[in-house]
Amino acid sequence: MKKLLLGSACLALLAACSEPQTPDTTIVEQTDGTSAESHETVTASAEIGEWGFDLDGMDTSVDPGNDFFRYANGEWLDTTEIPADLSNYGMFTELALEAEQQVQDIILELAETGGEAGSIEQQVGDLYASWMNTDALDARGLEAVEPLMAEIAAAETHEDFAALFATLDHQALYGVGIIPDPADTTRYTVFVGQGGLGMPDRDFYLNEGERYDEYRAAYQAYITQIFDLAGIEGGAEKAEAILALETRIADVHWTQEQSRNIQAIYNPMPLDQLATLAPQFNFEAGMAALGIDGVESYLVAQPSAIESTATIFAETPVDLMRDYMTFHLLNSNTNALPLAFDAASFEFFGRTLNGTEEQRPRDRRGVNLVGGSMGEAVGQVYVDRHFPPESKDQMEDLVANLTAAFEERLENLSWMDDETREQALLKLSTFEPRIGYPDEWTDYSTLVIDTDDLFGNLQRISEFNWNQQVEDLAGPVDRGQWPYPPQTVNASYNPLMNQITFPAGILQPPFFDPNADPAINYGAIGAVIGHEIGHGFDDQGREFDEAGRIRNWWTEETNTAFTERAERLGAQYDGYSPIEGEFVNGTFTMGENIGDLGGVQMAYSAYQRYLDSCCGGEAPVIDGLTGDQRFFLAWAQVWRRLYREDNLRQRLVTDPHSPSQYRTNGVVRNLDAWYAAFEVTEEDALYLPPEERVRIW
Repeated sequence: MKKLLLGSACLALLAACSEPQTPDTTIVEQTDGTSAESHETVTASAEIGEWGFDLDGMDTSVDPGNDFFRYANGEWLDTTEIPADLSNYGMFTELALEAEQQVQDIILELAETGGEAGSIEQQVGDLYASWMNTDALDARGLEAVEPLMAEIAAAETHEDFAALFATLDHQALYGVGIIPDPADTTRYTVFVGQGGLGMPDRDFYLNEGERYDEYRAAYQAYITQIFDLAGIEGGAEKAEAILALETRIADVHWTQEQSRNIQAIYNPMPLDQLATLAPQFNFEAGMAALGIDGVESYLVAQPSAIESTATIFAETPVDLMRDYMTFHLLNSNTNALPLAFDAASFEFFGRTLNGTEEQRPRDRRGVNLVGGSMGEAVGQVYVDRHFPPESKDQMEDLVANLTAAFEERLENLSWMDDETREQALLKLSTFEPRIGYPDEWTDYSTLVIDTDDLFGNLQRISEFNWNQQVEDLAGPVDRGQWPYPPQTVNASYNPLMNQITFPAGILQPPFFDPNADPAINYGAIGAVIGHEIGHGFDDQGREFDEAGRIRNWWTEETNTAFTERAERLGAQYDGYSPIEGEFVNGTFTMGENIGDLGGVQMAYSAYQRYLDSCCGGEAPVIDGLTGDQRFFLAWAQVWRRLYREDNLRQRLVTDPHSPSQYRTNGVVRNLDAWYAAFEVTEEDALYLPPEERVRIW
């Protein structure tokens, strides 16, 4: 069974996107051509340009008030090509590829070192070797998966299939996960959500339009191909029936907007009530089989979808269920089957749905497999080699400065009343920042990895991870767990823990460079820090209190004021169209848009605090650019990105983040300081009258 994090429906909201060392005194050029002494310095050792920004990537022929994204990045956008094996490319990608190479070096070294059974060296080396041995995969054919196919073939009743749902190995029509209980975040509970689809989202089944018709036709052809590769007759007829079944399921699924409504998805119920909601799934026996039947209540995210999907299941002929589960068993394991299966999967999911021209080299995919499966094993070495202790110290200082800046903003918000303000400040005071890497590493010593058994390795890894979660369920919540290994290029906020997490992977240029101009660090990683802090107060995060519990701590008056501002921001994003006829969903992307806007606001305030403390409030002019200009350019540089059209279309449906150009232009046009920095007037395309600019945090 696919245990899932449940995407936007999950209550653990993970979303991406150091104070510089005391600078020396230097002489810089002022805008009037005179000289002045400043306590900021620009060193020659910044990794990007001379002071942390790529001046050559700009297009200064563009008026910044017309398109700030292109003004900051236009030359880079025009001269950069997306690598053939990628669906999009930007600054996040560059860092991820760099980390990927560093992790590959670690994996190969560990593999060469070797070690006794159960050692990290043995496990990492043999897992990578089992992935790279493609001759063995082809020679084994379907041998590894045949026992699971036999289990499906032996199922004769709906009760039999419901029992298969409650295993680690088979596709289910629902998903489960273990998370802290929003009613009491010192303990865990079980999360139950909608499932059963093979394409990324319900919209791929239901949206109208020629391209979506092509996606559906390609998916049906892919299902047929999987059956053909497996030597199963009647693939075309089976594929048509499976697509029709999944379309019925998609029709009862909640939309992305509905699934991010915290109050709507917070539906705790005891096991007997869950069993009554969808008796066809036999949840009581299923939860017992999974070892998760002893919890007080289950958090059901989309009750109507679970109920309706159970009805569809009961109405589906047994033969069709057998075909459906056989396809999904093969589909979910194509990377551990003969190479023809892997190639077919790429053609649909990579080329058709994302526009990717070539499949990534197998060795790099192997690095990601090992890094994802045993991420903390290689992460320990990664941190030792690539994350200096002073970076963690400087980040802690920067987080503290951002927090202080936001505290000042909260204290002076005109639209927030004192009762709500007190609760907001309390929540902010309990934020827990986590930087670089976890304090305790995962112990993989009991995990069995065989150099000749890729399929078995992946099964045992899945079982290892699930058993760890089940063990957690019996005890208090472990606040030290991380959602990803330290080499990850991302950052996140978890409302249930009230934690912000910044792994080592993202603490590199252009986000963070201890030798860059302070304006760059504040405009880049500073705004990302502010973004994650802001998630604690966005349209979802604000539903949780300082202990991570779902609790309404807003007065009616302040709630109305927040909602009015959020809706105006959503309306702005609703109007952005990166593909002709297709638009950003301002409701679906609301939390990330609020995070971006608030993050830049917080970072700008923190930068001004920094200037006041070190430089008399004045930043130097560097290469003709003021400190404020460099601050906003840093934010724009972080989000430079190119997309293939199919990937961008998929992101509009499934990604709660807005496309990169709107993470830049959509934010700055609401900030008074940006207008002043670049002398933007009502003649410019991005101009908004002051009364239309959204000010939340």
